[in-house]
Amino acid sequence: MAEDTDFPTLTPEALAPAQLLRSLDLGPRKALGQNFLASKSALRRILLALDLRPGDAVVEVGAGLGTLTGFLAAQAGQVVAVELDDNLARYLAERFHGVETVRVVPGDILDLTPAELLSDVTQPYKVAGNLPYYITSAALRHILGWDPAPQVIVVMVQEEVARRIVARPGELSLLALMVQLRAQAEIAARVPAGAFVPPPKVDSALLRIVPDPARRPHPAVEKQLFALARAAFQQKRKTLLNSLAGIVPISRQHLAQLLLDLGINPAARAQELTTDQWQALARATTERHHALPDEESANAPA
Repeated sequence: MAEDTDFPTLTPEALAPAQLLRSLDLGPRKALGQNFLASKSALRRILLALDLRPGDAVVEVGAGLGTLTGFLAAQAGQVVAVELDDNLARYLAERFHGVETVRVVPGDILDLTPAELLSDVTQPYKVAGNLPYYITSAALRHILGWDPAPQVIVVMVQEEVARRIVARPGELSLLALMVQLRAQAEIAARVPAGAFVPPPKVDSALLRIVPDPARRPHPAVEKQLFALARAAFQQKRKTLLNSLAGIVPISRQHLAQLLLDLGINPAARAQELTTDQWQALARATTERHHALPDEESANAPA
């Protein structure tokens, strides 16, 4: 689709969120990190990144006032709008009453699965939304763990968080490792704070994530990987040898040799390893029966 594509919407009134909130006698709830997107340009970038087709199914995270929902409903074959705020969920149900392609689901996305959201889990689907900072990591971890995985995830997050997620070795974080082990991620657009009502204190970015189930390690290896990575990233100023000594139940000498055998410098820091190196380390420690106890492990970052 062309950059200047003019997308139709079923909810033009939602492009003026301040007035709409006043008319509903509602206000943004800081506890839920509510900032409503009011920029048609930013909405266009979301739709371009989603590359919707008439038969597509879309799960929208945090539908809010239905601003994006209206555009999605005009483009896709099925829209499942998830909203945690009870007041907004009721408004959305009324606003889209009679629109057969839209289903409003009141609830927390962290408690929901594709089987609960989609009428046909065998049908490919996409995910879109505006993620509050306080649930970004948890939401991405949850959605990337869905089975079946979405075709694409297009979400608005804080710009700093987006840059962390797409970082390369040398600046890798636990969050970046979690995402990059399961998907390809890129920043599709930068979105200034003024595009939202009320404007947040920082700029945002549109993140486009394409899950690839083939990239994901075996569950046992992934469990071991994040146990090791969590220990190392918690002490990221330390060398791997120092941060993992005592965590992997072998001597420092054997641990140093194991790292060398894998082509990993024992003096390297956690953020310097590639995703392939993390997987190799996890496989090696799992295969050699050096797996961590269950209480030491974690599936992904907090």
